[in-house]
Amino acid sequence: MERREAVIVGSGPAGAATALRLAALAPELAAGMLLLDKARHPRDKTCAGGVIPKALRLLEELGVPLAVPHARVDAAGVAVPGRTLAVGGSDLCRVVRRRELDAALAWAARERGVELREGERVVDLARDGAGVRVETDRRAYWAPVVVGADGSGSVVRRALVGDGAGAVARALTCDVPVADTRWDGHAARRYEFDFTSCATGLRGYRWTFPCVIDGVPHANVGVYALPPVDGARLQAELAAQLARIGARPRAWKAFPIRTYAPRARVAAPRALLVGDAAGCDALMGEGISFALEYGMLAADAIVAARARGDWSFGDYARAVERGPLGRKLRRLHQGARLFYGPRHRFWFRVAAASARAQAIGLAWYNGAEGWDRRGALAALAALVGLGPL
Repeated sequence: MERREAVIVGSGPAGAATALRLAALAPELAAGMLLLDKARHPRDKTCAGGVIPKALRLLEELGVPLAVPHARVDAAGVAVPGRTLAVGGSDLCRVVRRRELDAALAWAARERGVELREGERVVDLARDGAGVRVETDRRAYWAPVVVGADGSGSVVRRALVGDGAGAVARALTCDVPVADTRWDGHAARRYEFDFTSCATGLRGYRWTFPCVIDGVPHANVGVYALPPVDGARLQAELAAQLARIGARPRAWKAFPIRTYAPRARVAAPRALLVGDAAGCDALMGEGISFALEYGMLAADAIVAARARGDWSFGDYARAVERGPLGRKLRRLHQGARLFYGPRHRFWFRVAAASARAQAIGLAWYNGAEGWDRRGALAALAALVGLGPL
């Protein structure tokens, strides 16, 4: 059985961010850490791939600025029940292919001394003395701490933490060459969100994002929904979005998105959850920026645990729940209840009534100008013109 300083299960953005931050904070640990993944990079990951400005800043902090191919978004089209909005801005998002982003992050961690083992699936975990035993389909490891960065179906969560996260949303997506559509959004650097199906019971939205695949402009088309929703409804919504841009039906991929719920368990003795394993944005399903932030908080907590000899990780749970990450996720959880609830028409009318409110909401969501760390009073002051946007 191999002994390690830490085992990180999953090498997507959350796991790689944990490893990168740990290697920066405690370089002496890097060689003793292990980053595990059941697949091999570059590996496909079904995801819309939106990287908001907050995520770009976090990548810079981790020393891995965005260098993979991407499509830039500078405008948004938003359809809500009763009307369509054009939301302006600049550099609202970058759309990447997750196989390229995830590989870049995992390989950056490896270059900084963290061992990356791929094609190795975790099959069992159990506490073992002053640590955790990790069994894979190849060998066994022991470490004082395990980080669960293994997505919505996290084996670390099930084995060591408990199933306390929020609802599991579902999404379908496919990619269409722009040449096979009549969509002008790619050239216009525009992404589009369609919430009109909320009027017929969908607790979610349809989307069209610009993206680049092997140098060729594409539209990434999808639908996201919180439960209850069945596969037939999702397929019908996806077909409608494809038809809207003049594309024929085509093969799609489905993926689950575990959402955050207030007071969800994100830690237990010797174990931490990050990224989708802990829970992401319930309103929009966005996960990349939250994955990076979770990972950085987890690394901070591991360094503190080693210094104090306290591996309970109550401080990590408090940092998530009470800090900017948890506050934002709680507000998005509440937003999902409002916009996807029985009074959705009222809340969409409120949101559509003020261009200034839309600008504040977009800046807050994207983390632009520090808005995701500002309070309600600052938002109110900006809304009535007494404070800066």
